[in-house]
Amino acid sequence: MNKIIYYVATSIDGFIAGVNDDISLFAHGGNGVKKYLADLQGFKTVIMGRRTYEFGYQFGLKPGQPAYRHMEHYIFSDSMHIEELADTIHIEKKSIERVKEIKEQAKTDIYLCGGGVFAGWLLDHGMIDQLKLKLNPIILGEGVPLFGGSKTKTAFNLIEQEVFEDGLQILTYDL
Repeated sequence: MNKIIYYVATSIDGFIAGVNDDISLFAHGGNGVKKYLADLQGFKTVIMGRRTYEFGYQFGLKPGQPAYRHMEHYIFSDSMHIEELADTIHIEKKSIERVKEIKEQAKTDIYLCGGGVFAGWLLDHGMIDQLKLKLNPIILGEGVPLFGGSKTKTAFNLIEQEVFEDGLQILTYDL
């Protein structure tokens, strides 16, 4: 069965964004980012929460359009309503059963784009199979936690570590 892979940039202190969703200190170029962008080409399905989808608006994404043109999008939200959706955009109510259906039907592993609250909810329900951290050599001090407010205790098994010239690391863990 396909895996749900949470592939996300994080600070050393475990934040995926700073206060007010600030990502300015994260790496935006270099070989680690090129590797991440190349890896995204292997996914055909992306799942995310509403806030992550709406975060793309500041980068030119229009409501109802795909953030990743080559992927089928499932946005989980109990409150999002968009009038016109591209054929590859689906708005879903938060349901573990629906996540399981998507996982069974997907043609490839599934890219969990975030955000922290949605990832924490999936972690709480045992739905994340792999964690790929783009560990940035920065400390944010506060912001959006990697797993939102999740209190789930989980042990991870490091299976791969890639280190790049700018200090960025991509750490791959199985759960």
